[in-house]
Amino acid sequence: MRAAELVPAVVAADEGLTVDGLTPALLIGALTLLAAVAAVRLTSRTGLPSLVLYLGIGMLLSAAGVGILLDDVRTVEALASTALAFILIEGGLTTRWENIRQVVAPAVALATVGVVISTLVLAFCAHHLLGMEWPIALVIGAVLASTDAGAVFSVLRGVPLPKRLSGLIEAESGFNDPPAIILVIALAGAAVDPSESTLSVGLVLSAGWQLVGGIAGGLLVGWAGVRVLRLAASTSSGLFAIAVFAVATIAYAGAATAGVSGFIACYVAAFVMGNSNLPHQQAVNGFGTALGWLAQIGLFVMLGMLATPTHLIDQVVPALIVGAALLLVARPLSVGLTLLPFRLPWREQVFISWAGLRGAVPVVLATVPMAMGLDAEWIFDLVFVLVAIFVLLQAPLMLPVAKALNVTAAYQSTSLAVELVPLEELDAAVLLVSVGKGSRLAGVETAELRLPRGANVTLIVREGEGFVPKPSTAIRVGDELLVVSTARAGAAAERRIQAVSEQGRLAGWMGGQRRPGPPPRPQGSR
Repeated sequence: MRAAELVPAVVAADEGLTVDGLTPALLIGALTLLAAVAAVRLTSRTGLPSLVLYLGIGMLLSAAGVGILLDDVRTVEALASTALAFILIEGGLTTRWENIRQVVAPAVALATVGVVISTLVLAFCAHHLLGMEWPIALVIGAVLASTDAGAVFSVLRGVPLPKRLSGLIEAESGFNDPPAIILVIALAGAAVDPSESTLSVGLVLSAGWQLVGGIAGGLLVGWAGVRVLRLAASTSSGLFAIAVFAVATIAYAGAATAGVSGFIACYVAAFVMGNSNLPHQQAVNGFGTALGWLAQIGLFVMLGMLATPTHLIDQVVPALIVGAALLLVARPLSVGLTLLPFRLPWREQVFISWAGLRGAVPVVLATVPMAMGLDAEWIFDLVFVLVAIFVLLQAPLMLPVAKALNVTAAYQSTSLAVELVPLEELDAAVLLVSVGKGSRLAGVETAELRLPRGANVTLIVREGEGFVPKPSTAIRVGDELLVVSTARAGAAAERRIQAVSEQGRLAGWMGGQRRPGPPPRPQGSR
């Protein structure tokens, strides 16, 4: 028997994964990813978070009988926690201190005190409106206390808000995941063991220790990681990005092993590294964003496969009642009481209440009580239905609510991110060129680039400030050039810039003599 025939036979004999079994799984996985990417384009036009379609894809796969076993809730919870850690790492890497510096105090207050208030108020409503026992009501309140960063970011992108207001909402959604996770674990543990008082001093001290320990661990790993990573700055950008993610993963695993919050540790470590001016920042952000998207897709598809449609129907009415209590009572009270010392206008407080979208974290946290032994599988179904319904309700109305409250900005600066301008519809291409020390672009005037017809240098960013160049503007080391061209001229412009970078202003028109090397990075590429 040949080796190629022997390997599958041996694997099958061990009752492990076979080659024949893996191939269909790869095909289904690839098609699912393509469907998820297409869902992003669809949701960006409708204003809906893509998580709704991801959950739907998972439910369709489950209904189609795809043979993926998700019966072990502990395995699901472990996979979901890992995906959530990756999402938090991506959020930490891409959160800029200068964008949240002015609102960090109210954001932290909302992410801590606000989470506790929301938990207590929603538990009170669930207990009195639906007759839930207090331990279960508190668990549900904690599960639904956290807003979703991915949903908030994607929806607010299309709403012209003042930077202070949008920064506050986004910072809260990034900060409040770890406290909510700590609270759910603590309250679920108390619900499993009713002999312990839910509001015991030990439980409060345990939650505080996990929070403080996670922050300290994240700061330590982030600080050490920055110094170690600077020694590896000369490596390729792709490997450097992997190293950054590995350091943040060490923070998560190390903190969890030490008995503190790994979620807040990985977020803080990623935040420290993302704001430390490390090299290859574009590659790091691109890799982090791609891995974050992959984690979100896998997470929501998996959770969709875990849902049982017949069970979901039974939870529609309870989900509507709990969701209405959250949207109309718990969230406004938590925002109003928490932000009272900061004296924000009431209109902004109302909008912050409406913008508190629920998404990934509540659905993931709904698996924690089951994994800890609590016999309440219906909690997952209730949270699943609630998230789907209220995202569909709140997200499309975000812009009308902002306009009705008169909190929209008169002017909103437009990001250069390619996602904000669908270039394929404009028949255009964008190149972002970074001029390094070894480039012979330094000293070349923009007119001397002799770019092909249909391409032009539209902006130069120098020392953090952008300006529109003149034909006589000389390019300097460290500059970033934004080159806009027609789609047809994009490839020729790319070749020309690479040729001048390697051979100087006298390089051949089409770069025929240039040495092989990496081209400039297209804006939006990963």
